[in-house]
Amino acid sequence: MTGKKVAAPDPARSLALLWGSHTKAGRSGLTVRAIVDAAIELADAQGLEAVSMRMVAERLKAGTMSLYTHVPGKGELTDLMFDRVYGDLYADVDEPAGQPGGWRGALEFIAHRNWDVLTEHPWIHEVPTMRTALGPNITKKYEAELRPLDGLGLTDVEMDSALTLVLTHVQGTARAGAEQLRTQRDSGLTDEEWWRQISPTLTHVMSGTAQHFPVAGRVGTAVGEHFQSVLDPAHALAFGLTRILDGIGLLIEERSA
Repeated sequence: MTGKKVAAPDPARSLALLWGSHTKAGRSGLTVRAIVDAAIELADAQGLEAVSMRMVAERLKAGTMSLYTHVPGKGELTDLMFDRVYGDLYADVDEPAGQPGGWRGALEFIAHRNWDVLTEHPWIHEVPTMRTALGPNITKKYEAELRPLDGLGLTDVEMDSALTLVLTHVQGTARAGAEQLRTQRDSGLTDEEWWRQISPTLTHVMSGTAQHFPVAGRVGTAVGEHFQSVLDPAHALAFGLTRILDGIGLLIEERSA
């Protein structure tokens, strides 16, 4: 993550674009869909910061100004990209609710589908989501992910909160995984190679502090030896998801009682 802010889009223009036609070609032959797909390919390869109207135009072998007749700027383009990557998340709005295992199986399915999108498109972590314009795909996603929780006795606010709890856990672990991969790429070392390299020195410097931090030393060593890393994102996802679903299950039991 670079921390660089994404240009703020105009909400009205974003909504008009999101809910408008993406396949109608202009005089240049370009479509909104082609522009968005090219921008996503660029972001997947180089990160969101690399996406500019000029770079997308170069990728499409088109003039930069021709893009502006379809999309007014990077802010609106980012909204379109964000909505687009979730377009194929589910076959239909009932797919999550149709999974085996009832509401729990559905939320596990939802968690893993979102994990797949976030790991395939790590630039999503750079997109501000608190006020993202609600496009058709994000709206469909929300509907599909709420349906398994409907009719279980939870209030509407509790349904939203339970879903948010699952999704923020997925986002957090996926973000950690993206940071881990970026660190490996930048250092040229896998986590196992890095752990093997620092382990002797770490053991030496920590030996003198064992009496002051006995629990931290014991647990940290156990984790490092078990994962050959400071973190295993897939394990963190599975462990946290199980605990979260256990808690949601207790709430559903309370409401049904």
